[in-house]
Amino acid sequence: MGKREIGELSVMDLVVFVMLAEIAVYLIENTDAPYWHAILPMVVLLLIQLFSAWFSLKNQTFRNWFDGRPTVIIKHGAVDEYEMRRQRYNFNDLLLQLREQGIQQVQDVEYAILEPSGKLSVFEKKEDGTSDYAVVLISDGHIEKSGLRNIDKSEDWLLEEVKKQGFESVKDVSLCTINDKGEVQMDEKDEYKK
Repeated sequence: MGKREIGELSVMDLVVFVMLAEIAVYLIENTDAPYWHAILPMVVLLLIQLFSAWFSLKNQTFRNWFDGRPTVIIKHGAVDEYEMRRQRYNFNDLLLQLREQGIQQVQDVEYAILEPSGKLSVFEKKEDGTSDYAVVLISDGHIEKSGLRNIDKSEDWLLEEVKKQGFESVKDVSLCTINDKGEVQMDEKDEYKK
């Protein structure tokens, strides 16, 4: 599993842990059963979990489908009720998580993102009207179309920015973000392999 915390477990990780516990209980309750009746299914489950984690690292589509995607719930102080309904997230949950972070007014929030784990990441408005929130435009060498929609820019604009930063292709960029000030940051893919 790597160094992930319990709160960051995917649904698959949680299911595997529950199933491992069930198999272990079977072995404890049936002391006459051979050990391999429990060990073999446990090994198969662990292999499935390891394979899905590895495949999730290699394939962004699988990762988005399997682990979910973050969803912008608040943008520029306005709540997106459509996304809240789509995520089955209610105002009580939203206000609770905002209060936990010391925020009383929705209008004080520039962006609030509901993470796949269910945690709400909040970026407050600064004095100058900006925030520390950065929109992801490229992730793992793939264009994030939702990020481009979020900033009302085209793929052609992004490809031009990639060229300006000295990259030949989007595939050469591991991560590209843009902040509220319009500053584009790019990280070279596999730069430490060279």
